Amino acid sequence: MRPAPKSQDEKMAWFREAKFGLFIHWGLYAIPAGEWKGQRSPGIGEYADCVPIAADDHAGLLRFCAESRIAFAVIGPEAPLAAGLADALWAAGVPVFGPKQAAARLESSKAFAKDFMARHGVPAARSAVFTDPAEALKALPSFGLPVVVKADGLAAGKGVRVCASAAEADAAVADFMEGDALGGAGKTLLLEEFLVGRETTLMGFCDGISFLALPPSSDHKRLLDDDKGPNTGGMGVIAPTPEVTPEVLERIRREVTDKVLLGLQADKIDYRGILYCGIILTAAGPKVLEFNVRFGDPETQAVLPLLGSDLLDLMDATVRGNLSRRRLRWSGASVTVVLASEGYPGAPRSGRTISGLETETPPDVFLFHAGIKSEQGVWKTAGGRVLGVTAAGGSVAEARDKAYAAARSIRFDGMHYRKDIGATAVRVP
Repeated sequence: MRPAPKSQDEKMAWFREAKFGLFIHWGLYAIPAGEWKGQRSPGIGEYADCVPIAADDHAGLLRFCAESRIAFAVIGPEAPLAAGLADALWAAGVPVFGPKQAAARLESSKAFAKDFMARHGVPAARSAVFTDPAEALKALPSFGLPVVVKADGLAAGKGVRVCASAAEADAAVADFMEGDALGGAGKTLLLEEFLVGRETTLMGFCDGISFLALPPSSDHKRLLDDDKGPNTGGMGVIAPTPEVTPEVLERIRREVTDKVLLGLQADKIDYRGILYCGIILTAAGPKVLEFNVRFGDPETQAVLPLLGSDLLDLMDATVRGNLSRRRLRWSGASVTVVLASEGYPGAPRSGRTISGLETETPPDVFLFHAGIKSEQGVWKTAGGRVLGVTAAGGSVAEARDKAYAAARSIRFDGMHYRKDIGATAVRVP
């Protein structure tokens, strides 16, 4: 692992926040992932010039790229990828790290992803797709309990429920297909068998021919300690996943990523970006739970600090189709602890003043802004997952101690975080 950067400026030059689309030229520009609110983007706005263009304003983005002579684009969020922003930029002559719309369907449509895996022999849970709520309810008993109910479309991390009872499953089907919580994302729905095993995430650079794997990581999805409470977008991460030994990683390569690559080639899908494979290690072997077509959140916050290779060089090689000539270097371990608002994941409270962010952090500790806004120079909460506190070290135990020490130095009313991130990995009771 190369020496950790010592200043905040060096940290950000070394480790870019992946929640925003980044346009790299002679300087660094950031386009907010969501609607522009008339203020600098918190966190990344300290290190990049934030441009007031909405992520879905393709014409505005193309105009900005032309006027600023943008030479390379990195699209972070899933929604612009699903909407075809990469296609539009390529057509305008701007090379893009991030897959085109056809490839982005691996994330934007779970039904498409399931069909892709079935056709190309990628192991996955048994599932069925429904567009009629009555048919979905009729089929529920055949999946047993627990059962997984998934919305087909993009749902900002809220489209999956693991239901322990028939009543919960019935309610999930009704909420997704007939309610308004997910908009159109839940009108098509998947029922899926519940699989038992250790979950892990394997992200990697993918140019459609080669897959260069990053360290495997494990997100902690449940809100409360001991994996209790509702599912969330992620409450903390450890990397690497202890159970993913070199032998397990080789099996994932043979049975998952190699087959995905062959499938992309057979379907003539141009893929240039990060491929995120959510995998569960069952007794029968690895099975894919989901794909993302971008750096996953919060896993990326734990994984990239371990990277010893140059990130921009790997992105450039991905876009050029030269990944086979690259080798990825990483070492150490890391832990991310997510600080969440009161009420998350249902109706999080916002507007709470945050203290402790002004404290200088050690060189191997990173604070990633998520649900944060700045009002007259005061940091306040503005969402469910407020901060990701990441620490790197020589072991999970060392990284865990540093991450929790940093988390304890931050305060806001109603702040909640799990106390057991990485506990199993270091055999802490």
